[in-house]
Amino acid sequence: MSLASPFTSSTSVANEHVGVESMFRQIMDVVQKSTIEISELRQECAELRHANHTLERQIREGLQHNGSRLGTPGFTTPAPGSPQLRARSPFLTPSSIPALAIPPSIYVPSPLGDQGLTSYPFGPIREIPGFFVVIPAGGAGTRLWPLSRENHPKFLLDVTLQGRSLIQATWDRLIPLSGASRTAVVAGPAHVKSIHEQLPDLQPNLLFCEPGPKDSMAAIGLAAAILARRDPEAVIGSFAADHMISGDDAFLSAVSEAVQVARKDYLVTIGIAPSHPSTGFGYVRLGEKLDIAEAPNARLVSSFKEKPDARTAAAYIATGNYRWNAGMFVTKASFLMSLLHQYKPELGEGLAKIAAVWDDEPLRQKVLDEVWPGLEKIAIDNAVAEPAALEGRVAVVPATFGWDDVGDFSSLAELLPAEANQPRILGDSSLVLTDQVAGGIVVPGSGRLIACLGVDDLVIVDMPDTLLVTTRARSQEVKKLVKKCKEQGWKSLL
Repeated sequence: MSLASPFTSSTSVANEHVGVESMFRQIMDVVQKSTIEISELRQECAELRHANHTLERQIREGLQHNGSRLGTPGFTTPAPGSPQLRARSPFLTPSSIPALAIPPSIYVPSPLGDQGLTSYPFGPIREIPGFFVVIPAGGAGTRLWPLSRENHPKFLLDVTLQGRSLIQATWDRLIPLSGASRTAVVAGPAHVKSIHEQLPDLQPNLLFCEPGPKDSMAAIGLAAAILARRDPEAVIGSFAADHMISGDDAFLSAVSEAVQVARKDYLVTIGIAPSHPSTGFGYVRLGEKLDIAEAPNARLVSSFKEKPDARTAAAYIATGNYRWNAGMFVTKASFLMSLLHQYKPELGEGLAKIAAVWDDEPLRQKVLDEVWPGLEKIAIDNAVAEPAALEGRVAVVPATFGWDDVGDFSSLAELLPAEANQPRILGDSSLVLTDQVAGGIVVPGSGRLIACLGVDDLVIVDMPDTLLVTTRARSQEVKKLVKKCKEQGWKSLL
């Protein structure tokens, strides 16, 4: 019989003690890490509750002030005065696409809500000296085909039946800040005539015609390069021609605040408070607050985020630190060109070369033919905004006005009034008969009667030459049909 050594027993106990201590330290490390994460989460929740409380208070005050969340305080896009402009058709120029001769409709305010943050202290005159508005009017609106066509895109359409097209509403909204003498449009040759017809006050030397589509950086950069030569201190603001905005006071306040930040040599974007976890928009992550007295809401941009999936979008909104990227940019024209020369030197040099001869029309065309085809096709976000944000040179002004890019028939349906459990109708409602039909949108554009029975959430667009039928859930995919039309020889319908 052998006995265990007392030394062996002591060593075993010591090893067990060390193992327990190690395990305890690991547990404490995990607990400490969890405590930190919980603290950060509580802080984010507190910020979100505070933001929601502020927003609710602003909405209540707005309701008390306006009597309705459909009302827009301050300057508004005026309701059209001519009955001829209020026909129940989205087409303001019948020569482009056939429209019906029908009675005038009732003016209905935009259903987008009115909200606002800290207001910019406007004086009796809202015009901002040295501020130029740039309205890029490009794209064919393929997700709204066959309503929107290449030669008559959505920015030329009156999609809310208020008698003003999207580009006219954009002009009306911004003209108080810049006046006609400092409001420019960038467009393709196919749309120049229609734009002049719809915007008779647009000055000829402020319509910049790009030979072909090269995405937003070339379009905005062209305007910046030209305006920087005309006024080296010019501050420009780029606002798409085909977006819907409601809450003009909040919008103009955000733009005016962005101008103040831009003068400090920042590229400034306007971040829209998200109303839902959208997967169709990019996002801006808010960074540290900027110490600029004239811009109390301004922050640095921490990062730009591409269109997320639904789970990621919900996570973004839960933090309260993200805003929709609406593609609105305000900056000094010269500063934008310096960013271009740094991050995309070939594109910057090409645009500068075009701008140098722009006011010499014969020479302009020659240089355009030489330079434009070789310019890189890239969005402003990818070209300069994202890399500049990494260096702390991009700011954001958070805003809470109503905004929609009218990107497909589903979002268009949300902008139209309707009875409960009925489809939205863009056109003459007397041409649409329904029974047991809920949701969806119908565009009676051919003059034929459209009868629907027992079908929900359909998209029906009936034009004289084309009929589209799909569902709201798949309305983002309409551009696939446009591609197939091209492939199968139906280009005349595009």
